[in-house]
Amino acid sequence: MNALPPCPQCQSEFTYQDAGFYICPECAHEWSGDTTTASDEGRVYRDAVGNVLQDGDTVTVVKDLKPKGSSSPIKMGTRVKNIRLVDADHDIDCKIEGFGAMSLKSEFVRKV
Repeated sequence: MNALPPCPQCQSEFTYQDAGFYICPECAHEWSGDTTTASDEGRVYRDAVGNVLQDGDTVTVVKDLKPKGSSSPIKMGTRVKNIRLVDADHDIDCKIEGFGAMSLKSEFVRKV
């Protein structure tokens, strides 16, 4: 039986294969079977439907979001222009009309 490769992020040996990808159950890192790692390629940001996001894209909010400290939600369908991608938990920095500077998660937006 072939041994599976260790996780390139945390070096865990408890990896498993699913649908052509290797998955680490300890750090939740996923990678394909090729030899490149995430540090070689850089992080890939994807929206709610899997489209790749880039700096300067325009996105649409896919569900109502209730920001902390605000009495009104950001409504579904709100268009956000000129996003900036950052390496953080909320990976999109942007300005939303009527709300100001905001950080969003890429899983709650769709590329226009």
